[in-house]
Amino acid sequence: MRRRKRADADWRGGRTWSLVYPAGEKVDEVLAEANRLYLYENALNPMRFPSIKEMEKEVVDMTLGLLNAPKQAAGTMTSGGTESILLAVKTARNRGREEKGIDNPQILIPASAHPAFTKAGEYLGVEVCRIPLDKDLKADTAAAAGLITKDTVMMAGSAPNYPHGIIDPIEDLAAMAAERSIAFHTDACVGGFMLPFLERLGHDLPLWDFRVPGVTTISADVHKYGYATKGASVIAHRETAMLRHQMFLYDQWPGGLYGSPAMAGARPAAPIATAWAVMNYLGEEGYLRLAAKTFKTTRALRTGIQAIDGLKIWGQPEATVLSFGSASLDIMAVGDVMDERGWHLDRQNNPDALHMIVSPNHARIVADFLDDLAQAVAGHGASKGKQARYN
Repeated sequence: MRRRKRADADWRGGRTWSLVYPAGEKVDEVLAEANRLYLYENALNPMRFPSIKEMEKEVVDMTLGLLNAPKQAAGTMTSGGTESILLAVKTARNRGREEKGIDNPQILIPASAHPAFTKAGEYLGVEVCRIPLDKDLKADTAAAAGLITKDTVMMAGSAPNYPHGIIDPIEDLAAMAAERSIAFHTDACVGGFMLPFLERLGHDLPLWDFRVPGVTTISADVHKYGYATKGASVIAHRETAMLRHQMFLYDQWPGGLYGSPAMAGARPAAPIATAWAVMNYLGEEGYLRLAAKTFKTTRALRTGIQAIDGLKIWGQPEATVLSFGSASLDIMAVGDVMDERGWHLDRQNNPDALHMIVSPNHARIVADFLDDLAQAVAGHGASKGKQARYN
């Protein structure tokens, strides 16, 4: 295992720009100990392991606080953003079926939305309709209005979106949904544990959370900028009553009542434990410190990238996710050189771009990265033909 692991991406050395969100050795120690304490327990039955139930409730409650949720809000933990989004779609589908008699449900998502929405559509038999992006790479609200039908059960926006780090016009989209009694989901899987702290640090951000009246559900990943180990996410509902559409309950078998809030039956306890441990260990002060450090690093990277002749940041990313490309250079060829130098950058298209999610660990490699990038721009050859790829 150790031999094979040497071929894996060097995330500890700050060479990766997604997948892992390291917050330092002290946090690593807390996570490792919490994992060891709950390595074997099963979160399927909270009656047998009440400590897991208590930790999950407290993680959800702390997350609801970050999301400015009302008193009647509720939520559960899931294995990650994909499951949180899937459960939001399931809730909207079942609600539409019950309240409006919709048999052929449809959801509207921005073209930049995470593939998890489309995955949910395939799993749950829901049609997925994509809202085109405007010139600023945000969901086009005028186009969205024209796509709503009597079968629309949910609309969605990202805060921020994964490809460009841009927050969609959540207030406009959610108002559109609310006028028609349609559910609205904010995908804050990336931003849920970053945007609240950037706002507290004084950064001016558009509204995206439960302060927006039409928002009914939000997904926020604790295993991203919450710094827990995989997989830990929260699906939050504005109304506790809506949880019944998420839950699965069944008693028509010899085993009695079977209840599950998530897709999985057996659920590992360790991600719940690490989420609780790191949130209590860091506290608001720790998250503010890490948010400030990560945003400062992002700003330095943006400034450095824009200073390289020919490169351009796409759109106006609000937080710590960005993509960059060029109107004059083959950015995929630049990416080839960065690959050769050991940097793991995602590739995107429409527009062609190299993609970065900045973590606290990247503060120490800014100069090295920008130096390699400048050399890649100056000395790249023809593209090797690598196409857009996610992670």
